[in-house]
Amino acid sequence: MSTSDFSPELPGEFSNWKDTPPIDPNLIAEWSKNFFGPLSSGSNVDELVLSSSKIPNEIPADSQGIISQAESASGVNSWTPSSGAGYTRVPDLGLSGAGVPTFPGGLNVPGSGQGLPGQNSPFSFLEDFRSFDSKAQNIQISDPFSFSPSLVPSVDISSGNFDLSYARKDFPILEEKVNGRNLVWLDNAATTHKPQAVIDRLSHFYKHENSNIHRGAHTLAARATDAYEAAREKVKGFLNSSSAEEIVFVRGATEAINLVAQTWGRQNIGKDDEILISWLEHHANIVPWQMLCSEKGAKLKVIPVDETGQIILSEYQRLLTPKTRIVAFTQVSNALGTVTPAGTMIELAHKQGAKVLLDGAQAVSHMPVDVQALDCDFYVFSGHKVFAPTGIGVLFGKKEILDQMTPWQGGGNMIQDVTFERTVYQPAPFRFEAGTGNIADAVGLGAAIDYLNKFGMIRIAEYEHSLLEYGTKELKKIPGLKMIGTAPDKAGVLSFVLEGFKTEDVGRYLAQEGIAVRSGHHCAQPILRRFGLESTVRPSLAFYNTCEDIDSLIRALYDLKGGRTSGPL
Repeated sequence: MSTSDFSPELPGEFSNWKDTPPIDPNLIAEWSKNFFGPLSSGSNVDELVLSSSKIPNEIPADSQGIISQAESASGVNSWTPSSGAGYTRVPDLGLSGAGVPTFPGGLNVPGSGQGLPGQNSPFSFLEDFRSFDSKAQNIQISDPFSFSPSLVPSVDISSGNFDLSYARKDFPILEEKVNGRNLVWLDNAATTHKPQAVIDRLSHFYKHENSNIHRGAHTLAARATDAYEAAREKVKGFLNSSSAEEIVFVRGATEAINLVAQTWGRQNIGKDDEILISWLEHHANIVPWQMLCSEKGAKLKVIPVDETGQIILSEYQRLLTPKTRIVAFTQVSNALGTVTPAGTMIELAHKQGAKVLLDGAQAVSHMPVDVQALDCDFYVFSGHKVFAPTGIGVLFGKKEILDQMTPWQGGGNMIQDVTFERTVYQPAPFRFEAGTGNIADAVGLGAAIDYLNKFGMIRIAEYEHSLLEYGTKELKKIPGLKMIGTAPDKAGVLSFVLEGFKTEDVGRYLAQEGIAVRSGHHCAQPILRRFGLESTVRPSLAFYNTCEDIDSLIRALYDLKGGRTSGPL
């Protein structure tokens, strides 16, 4: 890929003045606040002018007179240099109008500005404002967000996007070498890597806060409890839940689904009742419902998909009946990347009086999620899929439903009073968190959410969508390669098979080249068998990936096809 792949007329007209380091447009906007007050989309500020300072990211003390305001004939304000200063055009930092994508799956994206840094927070991806000790605390931003077409897909810069590939600097593991090559991590649907902010937050917890929670009057107990419950509040905001009491910490999405099946399911599912799932499901959203049906004598029905891997809504409507008690389906397929029409499906289920569990494990790292707008009854995800530690996950449940559910495990932390005759349970969510929970990793999940909020999930979704489009286009050019999962609405996954090669051999060859992908059935055997397959090769994306990562994959596949390898084929 080269700069010729990109239009020379990219919005924003970013340019660097002579040999000075590249300037971050967001820092420019931040500086402008100090001189002219906050910017907004209605401020009519069209251009900002930098001084001729040779020190990157610094406005000199003698900047008076460098910037002057001039009224244009049209009444639009512009900022012009009084003498010899370089300048750069600043794009609109708001996300409104055409800049806000319409997300598939029935999600009503909240108003513009969601996920943008607050007025008091720096416009920076680097963790330069931590409240705890960290090596990264002393990092100076010497090369902020230069515009490099070879790294940035064709996103609309004027909509508020900028070079999200700079995020990779915050992920230490991406500096690893594999077989003498730079690591190219394209296995994000399996797990995501952790930014330095999360690593540092875990270290800080164990150094300064480690204690059990919800009991004990000493200082560390109070610190640990505050950190744990603060993480719950952060998850609440991340999902736009109405209350932190709707957020239950679990080990992961698998445990969350089992919790619902073994509590709500046992209470509400009876003989000949019906449970609906889709062909797209991960085994974790199939097996628990099979177990419940076997126990209760209920029926499991499967929603079919078309040749592209998308839900057939007419068939879904036909399967919904007054006997349907719950519909459990994925928001984004882990095997195909299909984004399901979740909003429509939830609405149709509710019309039949059924509850809905939405598996968001593959959605939360790729798009904004609003459980109130979706109106799902349960929502589940795993922390390790969203740049947080392993071993922590979330069950969202509507408060009125959680309050009616009995505990599924007994022990400490979930009780109010215990005698030999009876036990009084805590209210939700604590009644579902028996024993000592995964305190540190819950705190780590909160740190991951803080980190993502500095980017904004809308920006992440736009950037990844461009990467997905670029990857799809380039993969389709390879002779003998067939994409598996071609629905118009997709997120993050580029599954394929390569004629003449076993998927495991493709995976091994790519590993030799330092490229990490998943090959196999991806714990989703039914959907692959729907396409007559037992396995695929599955590259999958995150916002720290770049077009260069995709180019590395494409080159390796061409080399493999051309026989320029000594690998086990």
